[in-house]
Amino acid sequence: MMSTAEGKLVVVSGFSGVGKGTVIASLLETHPEYALSVSATTRDPREYEIDGVHYHFISKDRFEQMIREDDLLEYASYLNNYYGTPKTFVTDNIAQGRDVLLEIEIQGARKVKAACPDALMLFVMPPSAQVLRERLVGRGSEKPEDVDARLRRAAREAEGIEEYDYILINDDIEACAERMHSLIRAYHQKTSFHLDFIQEVRNDLINL
Repeated sequence: MMSTAEGKLVVVSGFSGVGKGTVIASLLETHPEYALSVSATTRDPREYEIDGVHYHFISKDRFEQMIREDDLLEYASYLNNYYGTPKTFVTDNIAQGRDVLLEIEIQGARKVKAACPDALMLFVMPPSAQVLRERLVGRGSEKPEDVDARLRRAAREAEGIEEYDYILINDDIEACAERMHSLIRAYHQKTSFHLDFIQEVRNDLINL
């Protein structure tokens, strides 16, 4: 019988301010079977952020220790801070049959894809560049120079979007979350994940 017991790794990237975290939160509300990997970072938390929920906020020394001890699936530097994915959470949940979501920037996404070629790569985009600027300004947590820095970063990241399997336009949070869910479920049916089942059916057809 066809089995999809092992979970899949799903990489979700997008420009800063595009709302990818909000889309993932909406997805988890309606589909709690997914496991969200919480990244580690050396940046300071924003007022609303909770340690262990939004990020694991750790010191630069602790992060560099994790690098040395190979405790990270990937890590990257962004605006003078480290961001990385603790390895054990990902591997344990996939082994238990849960799909794991990684919300990471393009630098880290490339490293994950190199280490895990079967990872599903999704890139969340705004309806337009102007909407992205409005969302960044609307957050109220960024200085004007920081908004400009994030937009410049987005322009560079836009050069790598073709490396992803699918794009998702975040024009409506709930609708975007459901499109993400549909893509992940469809990915489970990829032919290469079911070669044993295909061969089993071939053998059975011969013996009918």
